[in-house]
Amino acid sequence: MYIKKLKILVVDDTIVYRKAVSDILSELPGIEVVGVAHNGKIAMSKIKTLKPDLLTLDIEMPEMNGIEVLEQLPTTSPNTHAIMISTLTTEGGDMTMKALELGAFDFILKPNATNAEDSKKQLRTLLIPLIKAFRTSHINLLKKSTASKLRSIPTSKLQTTQPGKPSYPKNKIARSKSEIVTIGISTGGPNALAKMLPKLPGNLGVPIVIVQHMPPIFTQSLANSLNQKCALDVKEAKHGEPILNNTVYIAPGGKQMKLMASADGKNRLIKITNDPPVNSCKPSADYLFHSVADYYVGRATAVIMTGMGSDGTSGLEHLKQKGAFIVAQDEKSCIVFGMPKAPIERGLTDSIVSLNDIAAEIIKSVT
Repeated sequence: MYIKKLKILVVDDTIVYRKAVSDILSELPGIEVVGVAHNGKIAMSKIKTLKPDLLTLDIEMPEMNGIEVLEQLPTTSPNTHAIMISTLTTEGGDMTMKALELGAFDFILKPNATNAEDSKKQLRTLLIPLIKAFRTSHINLLKKSTASKLRSIPTSKLQTTQPGKPSYPKNKIARSKSEIVTIGISTGGPNALAKMLPKLPGNLGVPIVIVQHMPPIFTQSLANSLNQKCALDVKEAKHGEPILNNTVYIAPGGKQMKLMASADGKNRLIKITNDPPVNSCKPSADYLFHSVADYYVGRATAVIMTGMGSDGTSGLEHLKQKGAFIVAQDEKSCIVFGMPKAPIERGLTDSIVSLNDIAAEIIKSVT
């Protein structure tokens, strides 16, 4: 199948960033920068004629901002997607959550470097993996679309639940009902969590601890956004607080999160550290998963969801050895099938389900 070049329109009100992003994208094979725009109004005009596949879209711009562009895309150009470029502020975090809710693929932060060369280096490090992930996702969608035109499969015959390959040795630890749920998630995560967590009842009866790959401030915005949608209490985790049932704890961006015992040894507390990145991630799912495995032997449910990379696989191996029940999001419902892929291929998973069915799997495992 011939795959045409990915067409990208660069939208930013600062000429320095327009040039930097354009230069970085022009270096990548299979990418064509079809134009630039310095505000949303001009971008909407260019989208009509250039028909880009993707926008790199600044959130804060004059005349028409990035949020307003996203609100119009579904009706004016439903096949055009966006990667947001945001600022590390509370307002920037809240606007980014709104952008993700409106369907943005993901976001990166504007560099905080003091010189142009370092800024461009930071931009390149953040932007290139996302562009590659989007291109892979875009190609997969095109292939699925082509395949569906060639042959029609009745929906009733599509399989959404599959067992993991039985390549991993079966653990010998007896499993009882889970007393904690832990989740690792990245690209596509905010939207996936916003669909999944509200399906869980307010009286679930266990705590949930989550690593979502995100910078500082943004995890607080994510927690606030999810808390408004869920029956469970959702919050950004704080060091030393007790882990309570019916509460969702999101690891703070730029920190690592694990569990620790209380002074009396009877309860579990949140421990926030400044330990180095694991798998280039801070927070890291592996870092959290290893901790949960040690404190909840045979009594944990682990869920690995949409995201780039393989963070979480090592932790899931440890959880598997300690008798955890492991759920993976299936490829079809992932924005990026990176994080669930390796655990599935290694046979670590007990259940592979679509995003719509993850909540039901969690409920079954804790009741």
